[in-house]
Amino acid sequence: MNNIEPLIFEKSVPDRKCFILPVCDVPEKPLSHFIPQKIQRMQSPNLPEVCEIDIVRHFTKLSQMNYCVDTHFYPLGSCTMKYNPKINEDTASLDGFTKLHPYQPAEQCQGILKLLYDLEQMLSNISGMHCFTLQPAAGAHGELTGMLIIQAYMKKQREIRNKIIVPDSAHGTNPASAALCGYRIESLQSNSDGLIDIKKLKYLLSNDTAALMITNPNTLGLFEKDILEICKLVHDAGALVYCDGANMNALLGIARPGDMGVDILHLNLHKTFSTPHGGGGPGAGPIGVSRNLEVFLPSPRIQKKSDNSFTINYHCPDSIGKVRAFYGHAGIMIRAYTYLLLLGKDGIIKAGENAVLNANYLKNKLSHYYEIPYGKTCMHEFVISAKKQKEKGVSALDIAKKLLDYGFHAPTIYFPLIVEEALMVEPTETESLETLDAFAKAMIEIAKTIPQSPETVHNAPQYTKVGRPDEVIAARKPKLRWENIC
Repeated sequence: MNNIEPLIFEKSVPDRKCFILPVCDVPEKPLSHFIPQKIQRMQSPNLPEVCEIDIVRHFTKLSQMNYCVDTHFYPLGSCTMKYNPKINEDTASLDGFTKLHPYQPAEQCQGILKLLYDLEQMLSNISGMHCFTLQPAAGAHGELTGMLIIQAYMKKQREIRNKIIVPDSAHGTNPASAALCGYRIESLQSNSDGLIDIKKLKYLLSNDTAALMITNPNTLGLFEKDILEICKLVHDAGALVYCDGANMNALLGIARPGDMGVDILHLNLHKTFSTPHGGGGPGAGPIGVSRNLEVFLPSPRIQKKSDNSFTINYHCPDSIGKVRAFYGHAGIMIRAYTYLLLLGKDGIIKAGENAVLNANYLKNKLSHYYEIPYGKTCMHEFVISAKKQKEKGVSALDIAKKLLDYGFHAPTIYFPLIVEEALMVEPTETESLETLDAFAKAMIEIAKTIPQSPETVHNAPQYTKVGRPDEVIAARKPKLRWENIC
């Protein structure tokens, strides 16, 4: 630990208090009236005794030690950690939304129903998919929903298909989502360009193939240029094409998966459409489908009536059923809707273009100091290999830790697995030229430091509140509470 503040327990002073409760005006009853004797505590818990200002300062300092997209550049490849506009929060906080109850009848909720319906139409227009459901609560949840739809479709076709083909350049959750539905996973190796190998795909396709799960652009930041041929091959084999849309940020307003032949697509609102991500969640992973799969979407569905009012349709006989309570994370939908209205058609196009521009700018600046194993031109992200640095005793993990000393969050490391010592960088469109230059300068300085002083990087970070913990001990013997709390 480096200059770590005393923990709240270490500031404890006997009999110090931060609040005074009013005198109890309720007739007192013995504790056994509320809690059975056998589960009562024999002694009070060892809680800290501190004043209010110590508590406030403790948690404020903890928050200042944290990294978040509002305070630091977050080049987290494949996760699109873009800035969340504060107007999104304002609209989601409007009384007309926050004071609605999920069980209110549809005639009292026309505003939110119109918003959700319009958002579905927006996502369809952007992606080229026929229609959407907003229920799934995250990208992986969307994948699971997509797999259930594939199962329902195959069952109605009276076909027994138990294999999902997953390229090695796809997102890591893809095979897990398919396996949860009982599918057998077959890995498809990339070719020397980091793209889907057409010959190997032809070999793997068979009568038991239910779907190909593709990520496009893939996790190397490359666009699958043979996507039309790939989709035709899969369809000719009687299978479906599932596209992981987590990298949709690169295609906004430029290309649409639905036009490429994709049958099912999930979109991460908490990535592409600027809603809170990770610890700031919850997320959302809406699913878009082609026309022939619409009947299998989760119920209920929002429908527009002839008088332009909206209703909730629960009668969907071929539906896979609910995958989320009510209609998904409505507060997140409101934020995404606000973002799309804020940008408009021209803004959406510019967002996609700038995401690609920023990534290629950074890639070109860093390519003189780090190996970029795949692609002359990337989409929204690119992957560095720290293989040369590893030969000098410094790993991708070391470089990621050293970036903390410069005030930057680390990029994704050791993924995709097909790149040795991988660092996956995604700057997003929301970062300025000055921020990109500062990040590039830090990465270059680290690269120049390694030959002369590898231990400086290997022992990083040196300037953060917490240094590098022993990861093995942290994983096997985590300290999840203050040792004297009980």
